[in-house]
Amino acid sequence: MTIRVLSNIKTSLRSRRYVVWLFFWSVLVLLGLWLGIWQWERADDKRELLARKNAAPALTDMTHTPVDGAKVTLEGRYLASHTLYLDNRTLDGRLGVAVITPFVDTHDQLWLIQRGFMEMGVSRAEPSAATPFKIVTIKGEWENAGEQGPIYGPNREGSRVQQLNLDAWSETLGEFDHSGWVHAQHGEGVFASWWEPNLISPSRHIGYAFQWWGLSIAACVVMLIGGRQLLKDSKNIREHDD
Repeated sequence: MTIRVLSNIKTSLRSRRYVVWLFFWSVLVLLGLWLGIWQWERADDKRELLARKNAAPALTDMTHTPVDGAKVTLEGRYLASHTLYLDNRTLDGRLGVAVITPFVDTHDQLWLIQRGFMEMGVSRAEPSAATPFKIVTIKGEWENAGEQGPIYGPNREGSRVQQLNLDAWSETLGEFDHSGWVHAQHGEGVFASWWEPNLISPSRHIGYAFQWWGLSIAACVVMLIGGRQLLKDSKNIREHDD
């Protein structure tokens, strides 16, 4: 009687082990499938975003917020005394800052202009960029403000900011007329261009999708082979016990 009870306990433990094995690997298989589908959908989203950017218009003398990626031309003057510097930018292996200056156009609209890269090296001295004190014309690409990564500590330290954010000017200038900024490329007061749209290509997302699906297939194979071996071992043990 005791031997039969012990045998039943062992059988129950082996069955539980088999169920846990299947559950664990099934979760991994389903997770891989879901992540692959998610990356595939991200590729579709990026195609649509790139299509919108490529179709973005060239705008001048605007009184409304441009669409993301629009090529804009503004005429007006810089508010030099409100210039801040986006810290820790790089260009061709050089370390520096990006010069960020508010701008008032001929319609008295307030814009934020990212004027380009200024080399600083490892110096932590306060940056100082030359700024024209006259009416200028600048051309660049519009970027809508959106969610950004976390900030560790205060965003602003002196005239440097960790993150390009309209709130850095809110206390001194109030709200901007347009939620975003112009990445200037041509015009007086514009420095070397360092900015590029932070877009992962659709093909990379598709590659990630196939990687996840490949891992899902591999997990499925391991699940089946391992489960088969567990059943085989369980059968051998039962025959031995009998």
